[in-house]
Amino acid sequence: MTTDTPDLAAWIGRTEVLHDQIGPTPVVALGATLDHPLAEVAPGTALPWLWHWLYFLPMHPQSQISADGHAERGGFLPPVPLPRRMWAGSQFEFHAPVRVGDAVERRSTIADVTTKAGRSGSLVFVKLRHALHCNGSAEPAITEFHDIVYRAAAQPGDAPVAPTAAPADGQWQREVFADEVLLFRYSALTFNGHRIHYDRGYATGVEGYPGLVVHGPLIATLLMDLLRRQMPAADVARFSFKALRPTFDGQALRVNGRPAPDGKTVRLWAQDHAGWLTMDATATLR
Repeated sequence: MTTDTPDLAAWIGRTEVLHDQIGPTPVVALGATLDHPLAEVAPGTALPWLWHWLYFLPMHPQSQISADGHAERGGFLPPVPLPRRMWAGSQFEFHAPVRVGDAVERRSTIADVTTKAGRSGSLVFVKLRHALHCNGSAEPAITEFHDIVYRAAAQPGDAPVAPTAAPADGQWQREVFADEVLLFRYSALTFNGHRIHYDRGYATGVEGYPGLVVHGPLIATLLMDLLRRQMPAADVARFSFKALRPTFDGQALRVNGRPAPDGKTVRLWAQDHAGWLTMDATATLR
């Protein structure tokens, strides 16, 4: 960050309102991507948790796409002068179902912008608040906080972040092979142009990763999908996750879960092929 850095705090409070119709085709497509049996999705079907990410896609014109595949900065999001952008985590409250056929309004606000000093330079955290309102309701069906982190480009000699071993006491486990096809399909479903997920030359040669990066939202969706498989009747009131370490393609990742003895919370976590903890999450049940 330099003296030429824009006043990023001036973006706090900016809002954006988008509208979408919850159609069935993305639901069928993500179900196939996550290895669920192919089934017709009828009007009125409630979306599984986090599948609202299939809607309100970033429809920026091709002429407005920057070198990393994201939209150029300085529109709704602040023009952070750091090249690498990652989804750091999210927090959700699920108030009511979002259903196929619903007309949904998403009201987004930049809740905070914070600059911090990290081991490899400056970090900028942007927190967004999204509220989804269905069919003209004044009350949101979902309230979501989305944490984005921007960081400097990787430099030769940068020390890697010390990993943490994943817990070994999971009651549920599922392994998923993170190959290029899985990453491509999820990128396509969410209209995510970020090149670290599908362009190996860019991911390794420009951003300095050892491979393609598995989407953080995909891993979070796999965690909630594990809960859905194991507890089909569960009613989730809140969910939060934090991304701790990137996961790369070409290896199996594992999602794990362990319900608390009181039956009110479920700890969920993901680990890479080496057993390192990559995402930590908690679901709170009604």
